Amino acid sequence: MKTVFLGDTHGRSIWKDIIKAENPDRVIFWGDYFDSFNIPGVSQIRNFKDIIEFKENTDKEVIMLIGNHDHHYMDAGEAYSGHQAALHWDIHDVLKQNKHHLQVAYQLNNIICTHAGLSPVWLSHCLPGWQHENVVELVNDLFKYHPKRFNFSQAGWDPYGDDESQGPFWIRPRALMRSNKGEKGFKKKYIQIVGHTQVTNIIDSFETTKKSMGGKYYLIDAQETNGYVVYQDGQLIPSIIDIM
Repeated sequence: MKTVFLGDTHGRSIWKDIIKAENPDRVIFWGDYFDSFNIPGVSQIRNFKDIIEFKENTDKEVIMLIGNHDHHYMDAGEAYSGHQAALHWDIHDVLKQNKHHLQVAYQLNNIICTHAGLSPVWLSHCLPGWQHENVVELVNDLFKYHPKRFNFSQAGWDPYGDDESQGPFWIRPRALMRSNKGEKGFKKKYIQIVGHTQVTNIIDSFETTKKSMGGKYYLIDAQETNGYVVYQDGQLIPSIIDIM
């Protein structure tokens, strides 16, 4: 079964070309559907609606994760960098109408998928008594009933998000790695695939992170440079699509 991993979208439509080229059985979007600096807001909304239409009509399994650039339109009470104030309620409404299509976390075999990563420090603060075996279900339920627990201001105040107590929309790779040391960490059993932190060349990034992060964390925010990942037969294959 072939799965395509698509990093932060930010209004880009390159996902259509990738899916056409790969013809996967499953597609996972890593969130951040909005807040491009060079794509008009109305085009971002149209692109999000196209993803929803694709999910509703395809025979493929489609998973849509949530990112920080979606969260601040979802009654978060916070506005982050790139927030489009003039279109806030337009984006808010389209997200609200399609909230049932969105989720924070997804697990595929030994891979945990979230926008920025799961920190045991944040989990212990927000979900006392959590266990590895049901953490994805717990995180998704927490967002359903207590979405503001995912706000930036609910955890560490490092302006970059480099804090072990930050949640799955915000934590940065160095803090994610630090947070997962010890018995409660994920790295002994799981790989975490995250977006949020942009990489220029996904193929080079995979080689670098495999060495520096021990093959337990991979960064896939690479749609700006046409990058994505194919997961098939237990292998993660970074790819770049050539658009003529």
